[in-house]
Amino acid sequence: MWPWEHAIVGYLAYSLCSHLVYRRSPSGLEAFAVVFASVLPDIIDKPLAWEFGIFESGYALAHSVFIAIPLALIVGAIAQSTGRPRVGLAFGLGYLLHLPSDVLDTYFRGGQIRFDILLWPVETVESTGTSSGFINEFRRLFGQYLVRLLAGELPAYRWAQLGLVGIAALVWLYDGAPVVRECLRGCVRIVTSGR
Repeated sequence: MWPWEHAIVGYLAYSLCSHLVYRRSPSGLEAFAVVFASVLPDIIDKPLAWEFGIFESGYALAHSVFIAIPLALIVGAIAQSTGRPRVGLAFGLGYLLHLPSDVLDTYFRGGQIRFDILLWPVETVESTGTSSGFINEFRRLFGQYLVRLLAGELPAYRWAQLGLVGIAALVWLYDGAPVVRECLRGCVRIVTSGR
């Protein structure tokens, strides 16, 4: 999945959770935590594989359930101890949803369910080719995606993902545009306190 798709899945799930459990919209810090955590496995593994050659593929350390679950628990415990349990929940939910999202993506793109992408170091995912660096690999993959998108040659699965973009935007606006809302409030405070 693309980073924005992970961010959308994480945000929608946490927004729903926040409304059902806490009866309120996510705060800016919670929204930031869930979005950041939902893309963190790719932020770690893709550069380590594509740029530095530490792993054969972009599914390794940060995509591993052996790392993800303890990390989510540790962050949750730290958040709880600092009086911000909802931020810990947001982080854990975003990070842990990344993993099954990638498994589903491998099914929809390749027709097979690949749990091996979550089992590093027990299982390693072989490289699909030679990488020419993070930026070049991203450009290549995004270029292919963009060409298919502009040509209208996306499978129904990808069109559904694009539809989620609109849904996520509407939910985010319904939630009061967290993060942007807090930034604007901060700017207003700065301006009004300077008078």
